[in-house]
Amino acid sequence: KKKARVNCSLPEPSWEERLANAVTPLWRLPYQEQLQVKYESQRKILQTLASRLEELGIDAQKPGGLCCPLKPVVPSPIINGYRNKSTFSVNRGPDGNPKTVGLYVGTGRGRNIVCVKANHVENIPSKHKQVAQCYEEFICRSPLASCILFHEGGHWRELVVRTTSCGHTMAIITFHPQQLGQEALATQKALLKEFFTCGPGAVCALSSLYFQESTMTRCSHEQSPYQLLHGAPHIFEELLGLKFRISPDAFFQVNTAGAEVLYQAVGELCQATGDTVLLDICCGTGTIGLSLAHRVSKVVGVEVVEKAIEDAEWNAAFNGISNCEFHSGKAEAVLPQLLASWEDARPLVAVVNPSRAGLHYRVVRAIRNCRSIRRLLYISCKPEGEAMRNFLELCCPPDPRKKLAGEPFAPVLAIPFDMFPHTVHCELVLLFTR
Repeated sequence: KKKARVNCSLPEPSWEERLANAVTPLWRLPYQEQLQVKYESQRKILQTLASRLEELGIDAQKPGGLCCPLKPVVPSPIINGYRNKSTFSVNRGPDGNPKTVGLYVGTGRGRNIVCVKANHVENIPSKHKQVAQCYEEFICRSPLASCILFHEGGHWRELVVRTTSCGHTMAIITFHPQQLGQEALATQKALLKEFFTCGPGAVCALSSLYFQESTMTRCSHEQSPYQLLHGAPHIFEELLGLKFRISPDAFFQVNTAGAEVLYQAVGELCQATGDTVLLDICCGTGTIGLSLAHRVSKVVGVEVVEKAIEDAEWNAAFNGISNCEFHSGKAEAVLPQLLASWEDARPLVAVVNPSRAGLHYRVVRAIRNCRSIRRLLYISCKPEGEAMRNFLELCCPPDPRKKLAGEPFAPVLAIPFDMFPHTVHCELVLLFTR
């Protein structure tokens, strides 16, 4: 007789599990184990940097093959529901509903994208999930289709929710106008406002409701202004005893409690004295510079997002901080001019906190060629990416062909901060000196 074949394969994971595995891959591990996983990944990054520096003829090997000592990962004060900003997509759900509001499982390249509700994702707070659920209810009632692919039409697109520890909630809804006229658009905006102020969405108690007409994947405020439909134009956050104003598109660290720990450490690593000038590059709403302003004689901030600079200036004035100046524009355009004419005799410490794209080469060159900068703190959310290129540019020998005349920096200390529990990501602070 033939033996019956026993099926030992594991049951297919649920869609909720698949989403949790995609968005928060470490969610099943106890927190101490998560920190150990992150420590090992940061160690590998520093080993890679050491070997890349060796290739440039720089003796950078320290104990363990690292380019500099690596401290243990600093834990996040909050482990669950720590995100103060979440971006939800609108697409087909596992049940085929084309108006599902959630996060993606699958890839565009694989053509297997499914939008799954984020109710079980541990790093998203319940308030964000509530707003997402209400937005889904609203668009399901709407006769207008969701915009899944731009060229196929449809209107309802993503939702961004921002919250603060002060209890404020901002919702930003992105809408593709397609061929709708101004009257039809005005109707949709009125319906949205009514739903979130008088209808079922009122339970969200939104402080601000914004609407953005966007014909592209991503639009800045300059390309397509954020339209305030209800509430206050800004929400407010408190951090290290200061109050910060946040605009719809302004950068603010996604983990507020973690940011406090990070900024306190940055202040100590700067070794700033009363006559130090702090250069805060990619300063966002000014959080780092303003939180350290009491330690230094002057803060100079540079930021590309114009609205963030307006926030930074408001934040400085509101908190009674008068030793800060902020410059709006691309760092690669603003910084070379700023540093080329630098004649201030006071010690200059630079803090850079760029996006995943890293710093433009002209920014690195301006820092290298400014002799006053002897100490540099690089805060990177993806040190294995474009930031690695920056690290090598900061440390490589002078190169006249690339107009890189300044003395090279050397990495002297690395401290990872867990700003993103349950994910594989870390914020790495690398201290360079020369």
